[in-house]
Amino acid sequence: MATKVKKSYRFALRTAIFITLTLTILLVLFMWSLDHVDWLLLLLFPFCVFGVSMAIIQIRIEKFIYKRIKKIYDDVSLLEKSSFAKAPVTTDMKTLTQEIERFAQGKKIEIDTLRIREEYRKDFLGNVSHELKTPLFTVQGYIETLLDGAMDDEKIRKKYLNRASKGVERLIYIVKDLDLITKLETGDMNLERTDFDIVELVESVFELLEMKASKKNITLAFDLEYTDPIMVNGDRDKIQQVISNLLVNSIKYGHENGTTEVSVENLIKNKVIVRVTDNGEGIPENHLPRVFERFYRVDQSGNREVGGSGLGLSIVKHIIEAHDEKIYVESVSEVGSEFSFTLEKAENTENSAL
Repeated sequence: MATKVKKSYRFALRTAIFITLTLTILLVLFMWSLDHVDWLLLLLFPFCVFGVSMAIIQIRIEKFIYKRIKKIYDDVSLLEKSSFAKAPVTTDMKTLTQEIERFAQGKKIEIDTLRIREEYRKDFLGNVSHELKTPLFTVQGYIETLLDGAMDDEKIRKKYLNRASKGVERLIYIVKDLDLITKLETGDMNLERTDFDIVELVESVFELLEMKASKKNITLAFDLEYTDPIMVNGDRDKIQQVISNLLVNSIKYGHENGTTEVSVENLIKNKVIVRVTDNGEGIPENHLPRVFERFYRVDQSGNREVGGSGLGLSIVKHIIEAHDEKIYVESVSEVGSEFSFTLEKAENTENSAL
């Protein structure tokens, strides 16, 4: 704690002037009552009174207020190691008030942030518990049924073991996704950046998801015919996961006989934007700010019929941000959704398709 005192003479100055004027007026009235005016005394008296008053008032203020204010500084300094603790003690009440208000405002923001994080932590733990509990109880139920005698029936044994295996696969899927997000958040996931053709990558994802889309008769297509490659720079495998997750979501929440369209457009000189647009269920506006949160589902009823780990969009966001790029979402309920993200163009490559 610094002991240097930042003095404010404003209060002492005003008070000394007030005392000087008061005493000078009284002296003039006294002399006038005696019919004798000493002009030399009247000239020297105000200066003497002002100097003495100023000195006494300032010294008394420093001694009286300093100890109390210093205690405030010391108490506040215990709360955190900040520049506030290193600041000189001031007896200027206006300055002190400003410093305390600034400190209080900073603490309020910090407390609000901690409260939000705490609510997020509780929500996250609840979601993790729910997501893991469902397949765990499913597997446990099938195994206990088999142990209770159902395993003697070959048909039931095979069916229940297959269902238990799917439950285990879901657990593994959730754990892998959690591990991936953790690595992305902590920076442990190293991106292997290369130049690749984004059009060819989207086409390969279309092929991988063709059967899944055909079950709902959903068409996966480009917005137009791209005859030339569009070269971008990034981690090809991670970007493939981004596109795959977005397309899988569009299929899950798409209407029967719907369409999911991908477009690649110029954004700025060295950027392209990839858009994934569908005509599915859409997302209500009040849910849009939270769609990239872990385990957040627009359907709050707890229905898990669509499957998945609930981490797909969160993974997408972290991968794109790991590339120092941006991701956006626009959606209208019962009309459709559009997820878009930016990518850097490959250097020294002409993207003739654009």
